[in-house]
Amino acid sequence: MSNAQHWIARKGQPLQGSLTIPGDKSVSHRSVMFAALADGTSHIDGFLEGEDTRATARIFSQLGVRIETPSASQRVVHGVGIDGLQAPSAPLDCGNAGTGMRLLAGLLAGQAFDCTLVGDESLSGRPMRRVTGPLSQMGAKIDTESDGTPPLHVHGGQSLQGIDFASPVASAQVKSAVLLAGLYAQGETSVVEPHPTRDYTERMLSAFGVDIEFSPGKARLRGGQRLRATDIVVPADFSSAAFFLVAASIIPGSELRLKQVGLNPRRTGLLYALRLMGADITEENPAEQGGEPVADLVVRHAPLKGARIPEALVPDMIDEFPALFVAAAAAEGQTVVTGAAELRVKESDRLAAMATGLRALGMQVDETEEGATLHGGVTLGSGTIESHGDHRIAMAFAIAGQISGGEVRINDIANVATSFPDFDGLARSAGFDLA
Repeated sequence: MSNAQHWIARKGQPLQGSLTIPGDKSVSHRSVMFAALADGTSHIDGFLEGEDTRATARIFSQLGVRIETPSASQRVVHGVGIDGLQAPSAPLDCGNAGTGMRLLAGLLAGQAFDCTLVGDESLSGRPMRRVTGPLSQMGAKIDTESDGTPPLHVHGGQSLQGIDFASPVASAQVKSAVLLAGLYAQGETSVVEPHPTRDYTERMLSAFGVDIEFSPGKARLRGGQRLRATDIVVPADFSSAAFFLVAASIIPGSELRLKQVGLNPRRTGLLYALRLMGADITEENPAEQGGEPVADLVVRHAPLKGARIPEALVPDMIDEFPALFVAAAAAEGQTVVTGAAELRVKESDRLAAMATGLRALGMQVDETEEGATLHGGVTLGSGTIESHGDHRIAMAFAIAGQISGGEVRINDIANVATSFPDFDGLARSAGFDLA
């Protein structure tokens, strides 16, 4: 990733070739966390070299865990055991990583020492009560700002009790924070969700030898268990692949192969949504990596039609909506999104940012409190887009530029490095015009 602060995106070539997408961010965060808590040494392959995931690795170094980097995208983690973390001498900086901060809140709630979790400007505005609330029910003591935002001051030495938690929000981060605190709690901890969310935490805890029962929307474990070191291969990140799935679907003449992409069933709502709109995406060479299903995704250009996106898909594609909105711009007719209020509390208010940006390029978008109606089939024009420091907004409008009739300037792109280092280089290698 260069130090550029903006991109200029214009109509490029049909997208061709075979791409290797960087490792899954969610799996990378968890692999370092759980390896740090395990007994023994774990090897991680395919680790995402993004700023968010590096921040998590740096935090565990501050907590007394030795982590080696033999080469890019590899980590060797010398676990200290469930009770071996040490008090840090400075605040723990999560950068832009909501996943890192929320999971760490749960993991650190049961430690003997105090610590403080801080983040960048964007993360410092994100809601944390959804996590600190249930953790306090377990006996944790975590202070936030008066409006429930970071920094989080986690008080050590608390005696945690297992709870049966019925989560009011469908959030893998909230569920994971409660389960991680549950490892340090007396008795059993269970979480029931209003809609099933990604089960990375459950699958990986199981891979590290934890006895955990889980099924869609439910998870249960007992406290006091130890983790056993294991080797993890991180699959390619579906959320990063999403930008190329959409781009190749809407740029005429395109055919791309995206290699060994993670296809966790709670993550791939966008695949169903795009196919509903007429996308031509096939799965080849299925396999399993680190407990996660993977496959090559082969995507060819296809004329898309607007569709009503089923609300049941929304939690399984919450990070992919910026890309979907661009697909909707290229699709004939209306695309209707409902039940997506969660988009307003991501790195930015993604609903507002995407609606404003697409309007700036000449598209009609009718925004609601928890969704939008997108009037597609128009040729996008020139314009300047504010990404509000949100990596997914920036990448979505890089795609929009490839189908515009003019020049799209995208401001504030430095945060793309948090999730997808060298996105611009990979995009140009496939055929994007992105400067």
